[in-house]
Amino acid sequence: MSRRHLAAAFAAALFLLCAADPDDERCLSHLHQSLSDPAGGLRNWTKASFSAPCDGFFSHLQGVTCNNGRVYKLALPGLSLGGTIPPELSNCTNLQSLDLSANALSGAIPPELSALLNLAVLNLSANALSGAIPRELASCAYLNIIDLHGNQLSGPIPDELGLLVRLSTLDVSYNRLSGPIPALLANRTGSVGFNASSFVGNKNLYGYPLPPMRTRGLSVLAIVGIGLGSGLLSLVLSFSAVCLWLRATDRTATTPGEEGKISQLMPDY
Repeated sequence: MSRRHLAAAFAAALFLLCAADPDDERCLSHLHQSLSDPAGGLRNWTKASFSAPCDGFFSHLQGVTCNNGRVYKLALPGLSLGGTIPPELSNCTNLQSLDLSANALSGAIPPELSALLNLAVLNLSANALSGAIPRELASCAYLNIIDLHGNQLSGPIPDELGLLVRLSTLDVSYNRLSGPIPALLANRTGSVGFNASSFVGNKNLYGYPLPPMRTRGLSVLAIVGIGLGSGLLSLVLSFSAVCLWLRATDRTATTPGEEGKISQLMPDY
């Protein structure tokens, strides 16, 4: 092969390496449209940047880490971002770490995130996300960390999350979750990433490793009231019994013919 052909082949390979992936462009542009940015943390997120977010291992966007021309990590924590998480985020198919924590995001966690098959870290903590935890996340077989604490998530913890064999850390504390903690997750509580602190702050969530739910005891006033009521009832019943006995005795003493029978048994003096 001549030098000219080698140079052309190298240029073509370099172009393919540096060219933007259309899926990444779609992913980032939809994410930007779904977010509000009052603090201006995404000022360099422009349409031109979306068309070429990565230059090999170099990124042109705040919070984006690139690897071989693809979006590899997306970390935008603590930027006061509002809005929602778009389903199109699933187009960043090479994404291995997603951190949108400590913002003001609302709405549901899109089940479409299950398409991120390489995802190892999912941190959506300290937002205002609501709705259920998608059971579809169990499709992300490489998930190692799931941090969803400090949101408004409701419903049960999906049993399917217990099938994530690589999962070493789970935090769903301080949400509005309910129901039992899945056994496959409770059985991992020997590790640092699985303990009671991972589940606290959910009023209607129960099961190991949380302590047993306390039944609501009677108040002092209720106990005193029950005691007084029982004593008064006993007194009334006792008084009624005495009255009935006296009345019965009185009737026996005044029954006709009884005096004659009694007098006949009396001895003569």
